[in-house]
Formats: sequence, structure tokens, C-alpha cells
Amino acid sequence: MKDKEIELAGRWGRFVLEGIVDTSRDHLLITDGEGYIRLIGESCKEMYGMDKEDLLGKNVIEMEREKIFSPSVTRMVIDDGEPRTILQETNKGQKLMVSAHPIFAPDGTLEAVVNYSHDLTEILELKRRYESMTEQLKQFESEIEELREKNNEGFVAVSEPMKAIDRLIKKVAVVDSNVLVLGESGVGKNVIAKEIHRNSRRQAGQFVEINCGSIPEGLLESELFGYEAGAFTGAGKSGKPGIIELANEGTLFLDELGELPLTLQAKLLKVIQEKRLQRIGSTTYRDVDFRLIAATNRDLGKMVKEGKFRQDLYFRLNVVPIQVPPLRNRPEDIAALLKVVIRTLNERYGMNKRLDAQTTAALLHYDWPGNVRELENVLERMVVTADEDVIAVAHLPLEIRAVSDHQVNIDPSVSGVSLKEAIEQVEEKWVRYAAERCRTTAEMADLLGISQPSVVRKLQKYRVRQ
Repeated sequence: MKDKEIELAGRWGRFVLEGIVDTSRDHLLITDGEGYIRLIGESCKEMYGMDKEDLLGKNVIEMEREKIFSPSVTRMVIDDGEPRTILQETNKGQKLMVSAHPIFAPDGTLEAVVNYSHDLTEILELKRRYESMTEQLKQFESEIEELREKNNEGFVAVSEPMKAIDRLIKKVAVVDSNVLVLGESGVGKNVIAKEIHRNSRRQAGQFVEINCGSIPEGLLESELFGYEAGAFTGAGKSGKPGIIELANEGTLFLDELGELPLTLQAKLLKVIQEKRLQRIGSTTYRDVDFRLIAATNRDLGKMVKEGKFRQDLYFRLNVVPIQVPPLRNRPEDIAALLKVVIRTLNERYGMNKRLDAQTTAALLHYDWPGNVRELENVLERMVVTADEDVIAVAHLPLEIRAVSDHQVNIDPSVSGVSLKEAIEQVEEKWVRYAAERCRTTAEMADLLGISQPSVVRKLQKYRVRQ
């Protein structure tokens, strides 16, 4: 009976020991005193790409020679009998923190070596990404501080396209050439115009701006050219100078120029050529000296072909064209704009709001179809409405929050898919999202937080083209 109890206890002990090895959060590997593997966790497949059955009975020294892992900490413990902790690399390129401890028999002989491995690949990758992000943030801080010192108008030039525009601004600012600023609505064309004025010899004069698309055609002429007393019904008794006169010795900025009616285009061309104008109802000319900057989101060349815009005026204005790219094509500027706009809003409203990491990440990955104007409006809304000083994801507008989630909405009670299938669906959605937004697999790896080889495997698995 006693022998049977011993046998049962031995089986129970072996069963429990194997259960401990398999369920441990760390990868466990136990060898005998000569380095032959007697017990190993199920995680060996993930660690070494080999099944448990293929590893049992294998010697760690042989595995070291085969570069399955290197170096072997168990061999080191067998050699000197002392516990050791080292950094180990596997044949799959994983970085492991490995600790090995000797177990001695009562007579002092080495009975076994217990080996604990923890995968540091993710941690080391996170460390690398954190250091890279920290370095980028330092660079952004430096560039933003420089921008803050030289400009309070919100002009941000961190991306290469905007740096090129900044250099062009410096060149055209010192002359009086006409400038045509082109780009989608909301990209900040007026900011470009103000930056040119601020750097020009006319900076002491006024910067006068008018949106040609926001004023009814019947009123636009009087706003541009002014009028004499009694020139028309409702005209003021003393008359009024137009914005062209107000821009004398300064800069005139005509926004949304493509909306200017053809009749006024002819009058504007004459003013540009002669540098003089007539108020409505006047018979005399007034000399004007202004720098002209125009902006539009429309294709003026196409409008000229369609007869909707005067060709001679187009050539007069298109002396120095500046094409401002949309915000989605210069993501490097988004991080800087977030800081600049939040700082400006805090100063304006006497607040101390800031974005948390998740909110910042969501804003960085949003496409911003409304460009800088949309970004400014979204941030102002959150700053004004958030009760807390830290702006969280919950404060984001729904359309931005939806983009930031990137998750497949799977209800286990109705989906009819297994957990593995559901995970794969989510994984595929993430991979496709990253492939659409990244130029290389290295960039995808950074975005997804996995290794580059893993990205390549997942692209092949889901047949996604990068």
C-alpha cells in the first residue's frame, strides 16, 4: 500500500509540476544536472518556433550550438553552479531576460537547473519608440519655441513642405511682387499672407483683408473701392474709403479671389496696373500704394479657360504662386499645431487645459478634411466644454473618436465567430488601416507597435498590399 501511495504522490507531483510550468507567466525550462530538458512550458512554440515534444530530452548545449537561443544560461550555471541572469536572443530574433537557478541534491551534486525566461522584445521596442518619440518631442518643443518667439500668428513650419514655404516667404517678403496663395479651404492661406506682410518693409502699414466670397456682389464694389457722399441710396453723408485705400502703404489681402465677379475683375486689374482708383460716384482718381496678395481654393487656370476669370488678371496675380498642402499631407505639422493652438486658447481664456496621450494620438491620426481651421475649431470646442484640465478621448467629436477606435464591433452573442476569428478580424482591420497610412513596413511597425518581420507576415497573411 505504501508503494502505491508513493507512486500516486509521484504522479500527482509530476502533474502539478507540469501544470505550474505550463501556466507560469514566465517561460519555464527545467533541465537535469547535465543540461537535458526534462520539463518545458507550452510557450516554447512562441519562443523558439519548436514544439514541446521536439524539445523534451534535448540538451541545451546542443541547442546553443544550433543558435536556437544564445548564449545558454543553463550551461553557465552547470559550469560554475551559481545562479545567473543574462540577456538572451532566440532564433526568432526575440530578446529574452533569462534567469537560471541550480538545485542541488543533499550530497551536493547538481540535480537540476530551473530556467525562467521573460520576453523583452516588446519592452525593448517600446523603449526604443519612447526614446524616439521623446527625441521628436524635444525637437518639436525647440521648433515651436522658435516659432513662438518669432511669430504670434500661428504660422507653423515643421514639415519639409512648410519649411520650403517659409523659405519662399522670406524671399518674396523683401520685394513687392504679387503673390497668389493656393490651397484647400482651411489650410491657413491668410496666415501665409500675414507672414509675408510681417516680414516685409510694409509691416508698419496695415494688413487689410477681405473675403470676396462672403460679401454680396452689390456691396462688394463699394467695399473694395469706397464711395463718395450721396453716390447711391443709403450711402453715408461723408462717403467712405474702400479697403484698397485703407491698404495704402500696407498689404491688401484678397481671400477667395475666385469668387470675384468679372465686372470687378476688370476694375481691380486697372487699379493694380495704374496704382490709382476712383471711388463710386467720384470723378477724380486717388493714388494708392499697396502690396497685393490673393488667395483661392479654386483652379483659376481652369476658370480662365471656361471664361469665368480674366486671363490678364490671372497673369498679373500669378507672379509668385505659393501652393499650401493640405494638413493630411504634412502630418509633422499636426503635433506642432496642437501645442500652438492649445497654448493660444489657454492664454485667450485664462485656462490650463492639456491633451492626454490617447487624445493626442487620435488627433495625430485623423485626416483633418477641414485642415487647420477644423483643427482649431475642434480644439476650441474641447477646451471650452471640457470640465477637467486634462482633455480625454471622451471629449473628442464622434467622427474623430470613430477613427481613433479602429475596432471591429463584434457582439459574441450574435456574431457566430470564435474568439480566434474575432481577434483576426480586428487584427486585419488594424493592418489595413496602417497599410493605407504608412509608406513602409518600418512605419507600419511603429504605428502598430510590433516588429517589422511581424508586419510583413501579417501583410502576407491578410493579402494586403503595402
